[in-house]
Amino acid sequence: SSSSGDEALRDKRARILSRGLPKQKPIEGVKQVVVVASGKGGVGKSTTAVNIALALAANDSTKEVGLLDADIYGPSIPKMMNLKGNPELTPKNLMRPLKNYGIACMSMGFLIEETAPVVWRGLMVMSAVEKLLRQVDWGQLDYLVIDMPPGTGDVQLSVSQNIPIAGAVIVSTPQDVALLDAHKGAEMFRKVHVPVLGLVQNMSVFQCPKCKHETHIFGADGVRDLAKTLGLDILGDVPLHVNIRETCDSGQPVVVSQPQSDAAKAYLKIAMEILRRLPVPPA
Repeated sequence: SSSSGDEALRDKRARILSRGLPKQKPIEGVKQVVVVASGKGGVGKSTTAVNIALALAANDSTKEVGLLDADIYGPSIPKMMNLKGNPELTPKNLMRPLKNYGIACMSMGFLIEETAPVVWRGLMVMSAVEKLLRQVDWGQLDYLVIDMPPGTGDVQLSVSQNIPIAGAVIVSTPQDVALLDAHKGAEMFRKVHVPVLGLVQNMSVFQCPKCKHETHIFGADGVRDLAKTLGLDILGDVPLHVNIRETCDSGQPVVVSQPQSDAAKAYLKIAMEILRRLPVPPA
């Protein structure tokens, strides 16, 4: 009868729900994971992730920091960190991260040709993410910064459900269209019980190098307004500056190549704000 069929369906649903989410398993050797995300592409998320990782290391030279590029389709960490080549394998068949500026890095970009497109369906992408999470010998890291792909899809859910994340940082420009997606990104992390540490307002203001006039190209304080709506903190503002773009394109990020610049100081402040909000790591 239809009522017994409905009951069977309800039982099945209850059994599936009772299993809950997949059991989170920490990455061996990694104390705390910080994810850097954005709802939208093109807001400077990877540039922010790279400079945050370098700033975390610069703020405390006793800490070991790693950087994982989880953007399978558009890996940009190899270029920004000036790294090339294939990872070596350990006797346990784990990949050894490539290292520059004291940061251990892993990316899909090390495993494929620089110009080769990744034309994969979802299952293959998930398998690649699993390998990047589980088959890398990170040694001992205090912080692993994960550069997430844009959006709120499979990769974000898989990472959030597979490993314990100490906190997420949402990057957005003050532009209305970017803010809509940043809002979705923050809500997604809340749904999967990942604490959102705060927002970074990127490309906040452009200062003319000749006359020093400041222009809010993408609008003013949009991210601040979103932070209020979400009840979150602003971790910092990063200006729209040619140096930030040029240094990342040349593989010499601004935090290491121009540490006294205003841009580098903005990232160092953001790293300090992140550290203040992270839970006390396990001993």
